Amino acid sequence: MKHLEMHILQSVPVTCLNRDDLGSPKTAFFGGVQRARVSSQSWKRAIREYAHEISPYFEGKRSRLIIDPLKDEFVKLGKDEELSLKWAKEIAGSIATLDSGNEKKVKTIYFTTHAELEFLAKAYALICQEQGDIPVDDKKYKEKAKKRTRAATKEIDSVIYKDAADISLFGRMVASDHSLTIEGAAMFNHPISTHKVDNELDFFAAVDEWQKEDDSGAGMTGTLEFNSSVYYRFAALNLSMLADKEHLACMTQDERRKVVSAFVQATLEAVPGMTATNSGRKNSMNGYTRPSYVLGIVREKGHPIQFVNAFEEPVWAGAGRGIMKESIGRLQKEEMKQNETWKLDRHELARSVIPENNIDEFIEEMVKYVE
Repeated sequence: MKHLEMHILQSVPVTCLNRDDLGSPKTAFFGGVQRARVSSQSWKRAIREYAHEISPYFEGKRSRLIIDPLKDEFVKLGKDEELSLKWAKEIAGSIATLDSGNEKKVKTIYFTTHAELEFLAKAYALICQEQGDIPVDDKKYKEKAKKRTRAATKEIDSVIYKDAADISLFGRMVASDHSLTIEGAAMFNHPISTHKVDNELDFFAAVDEWQKEDDSGAGMTGTLEFNSSVYYRFAALNLSMLADKEHLACMTQDERRKVVSAFVQATLEAVPGMTATNSGRKNSMNGYTRPSYVLGIVREKGHPIQFVNAFEEPVWAGAGRGIMKESIGRLQKEEMKQNETWKLDRHELARSVIPENNIDEFIEEMVKYVE
């Protein structure tokens, strides 16, 4: 497959980008030592949100609250509130399982767009108009509703993804209706530090500013965990897949290039915890940095290859010396070794490096072979 690879080295200072269930920064063992880790899901969400800000093609939303938006689409078609709600629940209950504890929710998150819900409502209303409504007391009510929903989803054309390139790139899994499942064109690693990392504790004390002067002690005390790391990040994009019907075939070549351009920019510039919906302690431990080194490659054939084994032996630069310089050297040597051994460069179409090139030059080279 023709694909794009990005190998990224990024130094992030004192922060907690992604925490576990105990509030500690996530970690992983690699090369026999503990590394700092950020889950791919965490960084992907930051990328999706950033791409939404800079591009009109990234409008996908993941939610359990799909019943009311579906109902609103039926109301727009002139249906009354009661019937609209009934049909909305029939579709939602066929795509997922209705939540018995909350009538406005389904039990699993669904990745969708308003354009898709609008199309589903129109297609479902047309089927009901042709076949007649299903009485709730019908013994095969759920089965019939599911068949009608599947008939409606089969009519969905890829044009709906003009506002949801993120569904195409990041994928969607729908267990109850595989026709709605979309294989994501983008691939990510779990970023890990190139070196050994031990989480540290930040002890804090908050002053009670209404406390009387003769009262001693802090209003409250506590601890927060943090670390600082040079992360190796890897992202890839299957360029051959983008022109498929279930992906971005509805777009022109220029539009697909704009999608890839936004994806590349967001992948390089987004950082978990720096958005309005995910604070990541951005006010007290702001970790918003940009990569120090990026290697971008477009290959005509083969599968995306990580260079993470450059850091299987953890980087140790010695006291008073930084980690980044050694990490860059290790990454460059690993690529050379892979090319010598496996001849990866024989299928290379394009190549760009930051900081030798700026972000605009880098993106221009990466989108050159998008069909």
